[in-house]
Amino acid sequence: MAQPMRVALVTGGIGGIGTSICHRQAKDRMPGVANYHPMEQEQAEAWLAARQAEGLDISIAVGDVSSWDDTQRMIAEVVEKAGPVDVLVNCAGITRDKTFKRMELAQWEAVINVNLNSVFNVTRPVWDGMLERGFGRIINISSVNGQRGQFGQANYSAAKAGMHGFTMALAQEGATRGVTVNTISPGYVETAMTLAMRDDVRESIISGIPMRRMAQPEEIAAAIAFLASDQASYITGANIPVNGGLFIH
Repeated sequence: MAQPMRVALVTGGIGGIGTSICHRQAKDRMPGVANYHPMEQEQAEAWLAARQAEGLDISIAVGDVSSWDDTQRMIAEVVEKAGPVDVLVNCAGITRDKTFKRMELAQWEAVINVNLNSVFNVTRPVWDGMLERGFGRIINISSVNGQRGQFGQANYSAAKAGMHGFTMALAQEGATRGVTVNTISPGYVETAMTLAMRDDVRESIISGIPMRRMAQPEEIAAAIAFLASDQASYITGANIPVNGGLFIH
């Protein structure tokens, strides 16, 4: 039996991983809304044109998810145009890497605001509706570095670890109401950013991964698609590693 049509919102939706998530959701008959930052307007319009040329049922929504007020405006517009959000993928993220000795407050706050505070900003306005409708899927995109830490990423590792703490707490609140909350923790993913690395740096990273390769964005999207489906209705509060064996615990 086919799943009912549901609306999915992906923050950071026009990035490498976000694009694959939106592709997969459209394939699964789940109209996707890709969020983007106001400074990405031109990029977002080109991205949407490319997706429409592919025949995908995807729209875009501008909003700075690190801002509570702007996020509330964006969510209201998404609900008006597409309908209530049934599936939320918190994928927005940035890095501002520095050793802690050299890290400044601005670098700490920027990463915490975008990677962690945004999760509250976007989830809070869709939460009540999910509880009332008796269905919801919240999927938080963390990182292997939120599980094991990473040199020079105290800000990023803290934010990503915090995402899963949020997942575990909120999962308990939604469990009796048909709302699941889970985390995906990718390892290194082959995106434009990692492809731009020097060859020796890429090779060094890959040599430390038991599978001897980086993940494809589609592999992250496949894990998300499962958690968003009816088949995953008994999974909540979990942290699913998609890291090629880079970190096992």
